[in-house]
Amino acid sequence: MTISLHEASIGVYVPYLRNLSALLDHAAAYATARKVDPAVLLGLRLAPTMYSLRQQVEEANRHVILSCALLAGCEPLTFAKAEPDITELKSRISSTVCFAQGLPPAVIDAAADKDVVFTFRSGATRRFTGKSLLLTFSVPQFFFHVATAYDILRHAGVDLAKKDFLGPPRAAQA
Repeated sequence: MTISLHEASIGVYVPYLRNLSALLDHAAAYATARKVDPAVLLGLRLAPTMYSLRQQVEEANRHVILSCALLAGCEPLTFAKAEPDITELKSRISSTVCFAQGLPPAVIDAAADKDVVFTFRSGATRRFTGKSLLLTFSVPQFFFHVATAYDILRHAGVDLAKKDFLGPPRAAQA
């Protein structure tokens, strides 16, 4: 059995981005029910040196956008340098899904052996092949940030279960 790079990237990212958006719906509902400013939830973090919920969501988007852009050889989607609220974070997730789904599957699949350079926020760079970027860096980073966003919300008392992280069962694609 083989799996394409497109399936291993966009086929994985998109459902979990949608789940992340749904987690933000839970956060908004919780804030309304508890009369908590949603900005308080977005500012929560698990430890003082970790990113906040807002930053976790932004980093999940960022890893999808940058890895997909590197694989496709195109310019990455960018967002305004503003501190987004829940509605804006959901909009950014939706835009990220559209960006990823708009990339030609054949181009993504052909990038397995392509040399790519990931540039960190610090300006430091790391070289990868398309396949190694995806499997050893971007997908693990993506899941780290999505799981941490889930964990922050659970820690805050938002009523979530593992099914909210995993989303609905998906049939195998033919």
